[in-house]
Amino acid sequence: MDAALTAEQHAIRRTLRDLLARSGGPEAIPAAVRTAEGHDPDLWRRLAEELGLPGLALPEEYGGAGCGATESTLVCEEAGRALLPTPLLATSGLAAPLIAALGTPDQRAALLPRIAAGDLTAALVLPGGSLALALGLTGDNLDGAWAGGGRAGGIQARGQRPEGGGVRLLYGEAERVLDGHSAGLLVVAAHTGGYPRSRTQLFLVPGDAPGVVRTRLTALDETRPLARVELREAPAELLGADDTADAAGALAATGRTAAALLAAEAVGTAASALERTVEYVKTREQFGRPVGSFQAVKHRIADLYVRVEAARSAAYHAARDPEAGPLALAQALEAARITTGEAIQLHGGIGFTWEHVAHRYFKRAAGDELLFGPVHRLRDHAARRAGLFGADRVTPAAGATADAGAAADAGAAALAGPGAASGAEAGAGSASPPGVASRAGSAHGAGV
Repeated sequence: MDAALTAEQHAIRRTLRDLLARSGGPEAIPAAVRTAEGHDPDLWRRLAEELGLPGLALPEEYGGAGCGATESTLVCEEAGRALLPTPLLATSGLAAPLIAALGTPDQRAALLPRIAAGDLTAALVLPGGSLALALGLTGDNLDGAWAGGGRAGGIQARGQRPEGGGVRLLYGEAERVLDGHSAGLLVVAAHTGGYPRSRTQLFLVPGDAPGVVRTRLTALDETRPLARVELREAPAELLGADDTADAAGALAATGRTAAALLAAEAVGTAASALERTVEYVKTREQFGRPVGSFQAVKHRIADLYVRVEAARSAAYHAARDPEAGPLALAQALEAARITTGEAIQLHGGIGFTWEHVAHRYFKRAAGDELLFGPVHRLRDHAARRAGLFGADRVTPAAGATADAGAAADAGAAALAGPGAASGAEAGAGSASPPGVASRAGSAHGAGV
């Protein structure tokens, strides 16, 4: 795989990093998350107007930039470095791709330009409590069990079957909706067709529609606001022309792409935590010498460096092959969890205090694994889809871009570590700490 970035891609990364650094970085998080939106509205407007981030991957005909997954991956990596509280993932990573894939021409024309301009934010409302399962990351989503199931489970769509469209009334609730408290548009998964021939479809609900009650929840990671969304006979429009749309397949396809974006975010989080730790151990002295000069500390830093670079290679590979997304996400989440935990340890006493930013990195890593993991389930489902368990092989959801055999090849490449990508670009944006290069090189050969 050629991981070399173009000049334009380097410019996107550099410009965004500079803008986020000027906005205050992780130290500005407390003020941003305490707003009603859960993020800094002024910064979001600048990201939309100056950089066009909400529409980066949308077609040009809808006001987007028409860029590919690689550009979005670089943006997410920089957002992860800054622990940026923003509706970018919920809006552009989850909701917008579903509207683009399933929406009618009128729906796409009415909604996507507003999303691209940053005027409209969106949230994906999935009942059942498992976002990762609904997106097909930790299990097969074809049976619809993730949507609640049963006569009254999940969210129910009531009313007559629309002829060529129409309005349904939605009743039910969903927990842990990412940015659900402030989104202007809700993309809701609901049961249609009655029991027992129920099937799950996606509906569009304005955030301020009658019957919509939204409650912001207390989350482990306050940079990813979560909400409870209650629908009490809320009017909704079917996403798509009729009830034949393959909602499960669209969710699975969106999940694979979103996994690559999330993997890049986790890599950015881990890399930033590691860089801060390296700077600290180079300046903190003990017994008359820097802490970082002790061999035990050097070894721990070197091991973390290898983990982060391996995860970065996997994320870049997944940007080019979405089938590798779940495995890349598993590797990145694991690297982020271990790196941020070690960062707290290596910062000593100061790392355990609320005043230090280290705990925010750890909470981001732990919160992401709770939302999109756990790691062992991501790997288990990827192995089943690849046919590693023989008769237990899972048929890929409709809309998959490659067959299960391709998934196996993609997974092997994603787990191959930094050797799978160009050494110069796989480590782009990271500087090797002192004394690390030789150990990192030997660890590469060990298959870390």
